[in-house]
Amino acid sequence: MFGDMMGMMSKIKEAQQKVEETKKRLNTVLVDEESTDGLLKITLTANREITNIDIANSLLEDKEQLEDYLILTLNKAISKASKINESELAAVAKEGMPNIPGLDKFME
Repeated sequence: MFGDMMGMMSKIKEAQQKVEETKKRLNTVLVDEESTDGLLKITLTANREITNIDIANSLLEDKEQLEDYLILTLNKAISKASKINESELAAVAKEGMPNIPGLDKFME
């Protein structure tokens, strides 16, 4: 039993390392989003860090419109990035978990 415990601890530590490596890799996965008319373009990483915002000059003339565009487009981009982030990390965590009977029900 003690050997099984050591094996599980080793497997958990390995899974944690893979999760950390995946988080670093997600910094290189870019998510692009733009407004429906293309006047605002946003790029962020799958870890939800904004890397670029491109604003058409016509939006700079109307502060309220720009704010609306930013809110809508940023929320869409963050949602996309979050889905990628969560699915990648869940896959790595599930893959690295020790085989404990019944644990798979909690990973769904």
